[in-house]
Amino acid sequence: MGDFNLALLIVAIVVCVLVFIFNVYLLVNYQHPDDANQAYFPKFVVVFGLTIAAISILMLPADVANRQACRHAIYNGACNLTLPMKSLWLAVYIIDAILVFFVIPFAMFFYEGDQDKSVGKRVKSALIWVIATAVVCGLALGILYGLIGKVDFTVRHLSSTTVSFPSTWDFSSSQECIGNGTPQCSAYSANSTSEKTWTQRATFPEYVVALTTIVGSVLFTIFGGVGIACLPLGLIFSFIRRPKAIITRSQYIKEATELGKKAKDLKKAADSLHQEEKSSSKGRKWRKNVKAVEKEVLLLEEDVKALEEMYPQGEQAETAWAFTVLGYLAKVILGSLGLIVSVAWIAHIVIYLLIDPPLSPFLNEIFIKLDDVWGLLGTAAFAFFCFYLLLAVVAGAMMLGLRLVFITIHPMKWGATLMNSFLFNVGLILLCSISVIQFCATAFAYYAQATAAQEIFGHTLQSLRGIKYLYKYNVFQIAFISLAGLTFVYYAAFGWRRKKPSGRFQLST
Repeated sequence: MGDFNLALLIVAIVVCVLVFIFNVYLLVNYQHPDDANQAYFPKFVVVFGLTIAAISILMLPADVANRQACRHAIYNGACNLTLPMKSLWLAVYIIDAILVFFVIPFAMFFYEGDQDKSVGKRVKSALIWVIATAVVCGLALGILYGLIGKVDFTVRHLSSTTVSFPSTWDFSSSQECIGNGTPQCSAYSANSTSEKTWTQRATFPEYVVALTTIVGSVLFTIFGGVGIACLPLGLIFSFIRRPKAIITRSQYIKEATELGKKAKDLKKAADSLHQEEKSSSKGRKWRKNVKAVEKEVLLLEEDVKALEEMYPQGEQAETAWAFTVLGYLAKVILGSLGLIVSVAWIAHIVIYLLIDPPLSPFLNEIFIKLDDVWGLLGTAAFAFFCFYLLLAVVAGAMMLGLRLVFITIHPMKWGATLMNSFLFNVGLILLCSISVIQFCATAFAYYAQATAAQEIFGHTLQSLRGIKYLYKYNVFQIAFISLAGLTFVYYAAFGWRRKKPSGRFQLST
């Protein structure tokens, strides 16, 4: 077969099928009963979007494995690669951008449309919003591409005279170049004036991927920076706040009565907001009240769940309590492991990306050593670290959604997730997945060297006009580390406290 790796092609096909089946399983088990046997188009978008997001993450390890087909070649172009990775990268991320900016918004507008209207009117309303978005995005992309859609590469112009071929070769660590004690390499003796700027226009697909990456990088930096700290610490502090023992029946009745009163107040507030919506008096205060009520409902549901854990009922009460205890033990174990991964990520960013020159390859070297132990062990660890960043993004979005008014809460709950929440989280994952890949391609440049991902997300993206300075000065990495540090401090100070409904919503009069 030469350099071509048939096993890699088979594994890629099998993994894609398994990812699709797993996403269908997630949809079936997470969907709300109200969405059963309906909303088929949003469901298709959810499964397809999750599949694209998972495949995009797995493509970076596949890109590394694909380059192994060239390990015996003199140069990369002198071999037959198994997969056309550059074409696949561009295809996946163009699909990603179309899903994020057009398909998912259309599905959300259609799903959240007035149910009293006909399907045709809901489709028309959703299309108007999507077409308006497409026009704005198309104009912005076209103008930016026409004005600054170029890549500036810094190159060094070298020239030298010819010398006779030596009869002997003398290599030593003290010599900078081959010769008789004196440097004879133009690269060694060249001065700074030999540097030139080589400009060429980027391809339009690469430019679309680049701008989408910038948008995703902003969200990834905010949500990922917060999430990489709150994901493990949230699990650990959940164990600390766990119910220590089963409460008495009288305590249960007292707590349940109090929660019932809060639920009645929230229902009254929701009914009032619903009446305002019908009267078309939806203003800024109305939207603020809606988000506040949504937040209170979510916290109330958590309190109800905690109360049910503290007072299990029925014939299987003892079994239910045993599973509750085991569940919290699993949380503290997973949280501890996650904390190790988070600390490793932060340390790697500081050691390898922020310090110039890097102190150590760190995780890059660990992945290479794991590959030496078993061919796919390093690749699996590499994929895990990339997936962990995506999980951190979702965790950060949930945490900020509970604390910031301008972020809509879209929780994912087993057996109780509406399609609009599904679509929102899929869109967030898709948008941030591009940035996760770009971030990983930079953070693990030593391990993923000479890959198609590095060509797109490394050299081209970091040399684009108007964008390159964000990467030159490590803006995203510094912001990521800063937000992670602030979140660690926040959890150290307040993480042990239990969240309670605040009741801080005001009804419009």
